[in-house]
Amino acid sequence: MTHDGSPPAAPPAGAACSLTERAYRILEEDIAMLRLAPGAAVSEAVLSQRCGLGRTPVREALQRLAREGLVRVLPRRGIVVTEIDIARQLRLLAVRREIERLLARTAATEASPAQRARFADIAAGMEDAAAGNDDTAFMRLDRAFNLLLLESARNEFAAGAMALMNGLSRRFWYMHYREVADLARAARLHAAVARAVADGAPAAAAEASDALIDYIDEFARAACQTHSGG
Repeated sequence: MTHDGSPPAAPPAGAACSLTERAYRILEEDIAMLRLAPGAAVSEAVLSQRCGLGRTPVREALQRLAREGLVRVLPRRGIVVTEIDIARQLRLLAVRREIERLLARTAATEASPAQRARFADIAAGMEDAAAGNDDTAFMRLDRAFNLLLLESARNEFAAGAMALMNGLSRRFWYMHYREVADLARAARLHAAVARAVADGAPAAAAEASDALIDYIDEFARAACQTHSGG
């Protein structure tokens, strides 16, 4: 049923994939922005109602979120949002640095004119988010940036590895940024990568990517120190 109580319209042929993607985007954002808290237990029925979608696309979205480490699907017990593990995040960053540098450098040479224009728009949006200290705009632009980087680099192996890390990274950021992060600095560093890709400058894109990961590593270690009481 839809939110107004009426039955949902039958989706057109070929719409199943888009409904699954819609469910995934809603749930990924809810988890990344802690609307679904770490450790929370939920059910398909509750999540279907939350998304305004049927159980099939929600179930398929949950399978993807499970592969990305954001939920655990427990047979006959429901779904649990995974806890945040700082040590695991530091291990993730070591891998992310190498792959993201490759993606940034490759995207700078492989992106189409339309993709370059979208990178320029994201850079401008990130700068606006920095100026306005707008965390929601930043999170949404960050997701758009990640997806566009994967798409424009045209390397399915690097894309597959990054897809397993993006959601965990976004959630870790949102969990701790109020304590130890500088949102404006993070947005500016993302904008620098996006602008270098838009300009077709692979060396500058790789350098900007390293600067971004340097900052994220610094941020993660500060979060670790804060929570260890150091």
